[in-house]
Amino acid sequence: MLPHLKKFFSEFCAATPEPKLKAFIRYGVKRAGSYDITAKRDVSRYIDLMVSLGADFDKDPQLPWAGQILHTRNKPDVRISTLLKTAEKYLAAA
Repeated sequence: MLPHLKKFFSEFCAATPEPKLKAFIRYGVKRAGSYDITAKRDVSRYIDLMVSLGADFDKDPQLPWAGQILHTRNKPDVRISTLLKTAEKYLAAA
């Protein structure tokens, strides 16, 4: 995950010491797992969203749609895909 973040989120990584990046990744794996998101690709996408929206985006009152999507009964990959599409629209409008 660390090489992925360095490649796609270089500014974020440059501003964050590596030990904190590793802790961020561990936190992301834990947060994703709390929603039964365990597939490597889906966990990676969840962590990407953490970088883009904030580490606790799923609990952010300004992003109520995120928690709503994560709490649906859809399969984890469907929830992540829906979350990504919604986040892209949100970020484009922001």
